[in-house]
Amino acid sequence: MKFRRIRDLREDSDKTQEEVAQYLIMKRGVYQRYESGEREIPVWALLRLAELYHTSTDYILGRADQREPIE
Repeated sequence: MKFRRIRDLREDSDKTQEEVAQYLIMKRGVYQRYESGEREIPVWALLRLAELYHTSTDYILGRADQREPIE
């Protein structure tokens, strides 16, 4: 499964893959594989990405079409 939304969220936030990887405390190559769909995103990383982008995990996973900010 390709997670296009995490790439879109990253680009919309003007962040690099390196910056997001550092936030997740991992190598850029590992994060890049999440974006490309080569690796599945672990739950802990999904939760951290939702926190970083102030959105729901459902939005990131494509289960919700509207990006509702989480406060």
